[in-house]
Amino acid sequence: MIYKADLHTHSTASDGQYALAELARLVKRRGAEVWALTDHDNLDGLSEAAQVGEALGLRVVRGVELSADDYLNLHILGYNFAAPALQNWIKSMKRGRNDRKYRIRDFLRTKGLEISLDEVDEEAAGGAVGRPHFAKVMLRHGYVSTRKEAFDRYLDTPEFQEIERGTKPSAQECVERLKAAGGKVSLAHPYQIVLNGECLDELVRRLKSYGLDAIECYYPIYTPEQVFEYRALAEKYSLHITGGSDFHGEKNKPDNPLAAWELELGWLL
Repeated sequence: MIYKADLHTHSTASDGQYALAELARLVKRRGAEVWALTDHDNLDGLSEAAQVGEALGLRVVRGVELSADDYLNLHILGYNFAAPALQNWIKSMKRGRNDRKYRIRDFLRTKGLEISLDEVDEEAAGGAVGRPHFAKVMLRHGYVSTRKEAFDRYLDTPEFQEIERGTKPSAQECVERLKAAGGKVSLAHPYQIVLNGECLDELVRRLKSYGLDAIECYYPIYTPEQVFEYRALAEKYSLHITGGSDFHGEKNKPDNPLAAWELELGWLL
C-alpha cells in the first residue's frame, strides 16, 4: 500500500528542536500519513509519540537511529521493534552518548575552543547531548559563523571521528539486535558514509546478510544521481525503499525540512 510518509525525524528526546506534541503537529501539517520518530540511541519518546500521533490521525511507527562503528556516519534505522527487548541495550548506549559530551569538550579544547557543558546541557533541554547542541554554543560565542562551519571544521572531521572510534556497536550488532526484537531495518542516508560504487555495494551486500530490509532512498538533499544509485542498490539486493527527512528543526538542521514521500509500506505496517 502507498502512504505519504516521513520515516526519519528527531525530537528533543535526542537532538531535535521540537518536543513530541509539536513535532507530531508539524508532521501532520506537512501532509504525512505515516510518521516514524527515530531519536538517536533513545526510546524515551516512543510511547508519547504513539499517543500524540494517533490522536492526530497519524500512523505511528516506533523507530530509533543507531550509530555504527564500522564507517564514518554509518547510521542504522530500526522500525516497529518490541521496545522492551532493546531497552537495556539502548540505555547503555544512551549512557555512552551522555558521556560523549566530555570527549567532545576535551577535543574542542585541543583546538583552543572553551565550551561550557552547562550551556550545552541547557541547549539539550533534558535530552541526550549531541553535536548540534555544541554547534549552537560555538555559534553563540563566535567560534564559528554557521552551524555548517562547526561541523566542517570541528565536529565532523576525520580527526574528530577518531575520538569516537570503538565507542559504538558494530553495524552487524545493530541490525541483528533490531531483527531479534522483531523490527525492520533500513540504512540511513548512505551519502554520509562517503562510500561510492563497489565499496557502497559491498557494504549493502554485507548489511543484507545481517538482515537489512531497506535503504533510505529519499532524503531532502540527495541529488537525482544519488536517488538513482540507491534505488538501483535496493533493487539489486531485493530491499525496500524508505524515505526520511532527518528533521531536527529549522534551527538545528535547516536543510532538512519535514517530508511526505509516497512510499510502498505494506512490508512495514
